[in-house]
Amino acid sequence: MHRTLTDLMHRTSIEKPLKNTHISMKKALLWIVVSALVFAIGLYVGKVKFSASGPAAPPPTFFEGGGNISVDVSEKTVIEVKNGQSIQDAVGKANPGDLIRVYPGKYHETVYIDKDNISVQGVIVKGEWPTLDGSLNGEKVLNDAFLYSGSNILIENFKITMYKGNGIMGQAGNNFLIRNNWIVDAGVYGIFPEFGTNGLIEHNVLSGIADAAIYVGMCDNIDVRHNEVYESVAGIEIENSRHCLVENNYTHDNTGGILAFITPGLPIKTCYDVIIRDNFVVNNNHPNFGKPGAIISMLPAGTGIIVMAADDVIIENNIVSGNDNTGIVITDLSFGSQLSKDPDSEPNPDRVVILDNVMFNNGNNPVADVKAAMATQFDDKGPDILAYGGGVGGCIRNKSMYRTWGLDAYATCELSNTDAVTSYLLAEPVAPRVIEHDEKGKLAYYGVCSGCHAYDVRMIGPPTQVIQALYKDNPQGIADYINAPVHKRKDYPEMPPQNYLSEETRLAVAEFMLTLKN
Repeated sequence: MHRTLTDLMHRTSIEKPLKNTHISMKKALLWIVVSALVFAIGLYVGKVKFSASGPAAPPPTFFEGGGNISVDVSEKTVIEVKNGQSIQDAVGKANPGDLIRVYPGKYHETVYIDKDNISVQGVIVKGEWPTLDGSLNGEKVLNDAFLYSGSNILIENFKITMYKGNGIMGQAGNNFLIRNNWIVDAGVYGIFPEFGTNGLIEHNVLSGIADAAIYVGMCDNIDVRHNEVYESVAGIEIENSRHCLVENNYTHDNTGGILAFITPGLPIKTCYDVIIRDNFVVNNNHPNFGKPGAIISMLPAGTGIIVMAADDVIIENNIVSGNDNTGIVITDLSFGSQLSKDPDSEPNPDRVVILDNVMFNNGNNPVADVKAAMATQFDDKGPDILAYGGGVGGCIRNKSMYRTWGLDAYATCELSNTDAVTSYLLAEPVAPRVIEHDEKGKLAYYGVCSGCHAYDVRMIGPPTQVIQALYKDNPQGIADYINAPVHKRKDYPEMPPQNYLSEETRLAVAEFMLTLKN
């Protein structure tokens, strides 16, 4: 996933691009016409449309099944929050089932939602948004805008800006709906559900995010659709997650567009069953401004779609264009010292399926090693599709339509489309997590800490292995630091206080961290 392509081509056999001699002129013209029509329709339908009253929202009508989560707010008790009041105070007063309706104004706060079945809905009036602003005198001072650990949560119609950490972060909450939010320069992650099941992220616009605009971490049954993400390091990331649909999003002008990958050293060791379809992945050439030393900082600019070690990924019907490095990269975990050697993380991308996509104008300015490989083949342009390293069972339809390197072992796909899969959302909500006393530390680590700390590889914060060395036999020291962290190292971002966790939970997660082996 996140790396320069140093040594990427060193061991790869390179195919000469095949000529499309057997494709008729009529078919070629049809592709161009269809591409233009699909692109135009997608720009109109797939991205959030702004008007005087904000983004076009579905009617606020919790589960209908068939791939849709909706929230009926008509029968809810409504708690209103107006400019000068506190959203967090309203959450404190709310009972499960209540709707918190927030009116336009600036709200300088972090909102913690630790109850189930709470809806927080902004009201956009004549173009004025309810805005969560994490700054003071132009400087970022707050870490997060929304943190939710409850299940059955709705967050919609907010502008979020100038936070240091996250716009919206889920911490082990199930059955969530995050829609119609406008998130600008909100820190490391824009929308970040962690260790949740059954969620929908749709109709959001995100930009200026220093890691991933939308980051689905260690989750199951998630749909990410109809979002626009731009001018961020990574547009949309599906990390160590399963049963995810990434559909009809507009990812443009990021460093990398859409990523499906495994980060070793996390509690969940797999990533599989991901469909990436009907997206516009365009001009993702933004300079990488991720924190130096973090994995994300190694993502090469100009990369459209990356599949790293994830299995059973289907890439279908996307328009992938103008990405200067490569359009699609499929790679394994053979990255030397930068990534963990976690024995429980299988390193190869198996059964990757590439169906019909529209790909053009990619590879105009690839990274140095790709350029060197191109020179050996007397090519002056990088590939649409690059496969590197291990992996079995991959297939591609119509390989001759693309400039491809490293696909010698790929068969011709028998599958023609993914029409049978309309959504990965479940027909019924899953139960909220029941946290037993002896599981409290484990689930807090999964749902909170592992968002920034992998076992032996740097993500956002120091590896857990380093923390173990610093605090050997001193769980209370970790618990105290969680409550009131001190910024000690300039090469790592400042850790926000997690003092909303109870004293018992902080000690439990500290004890659990000291027992981890990988």
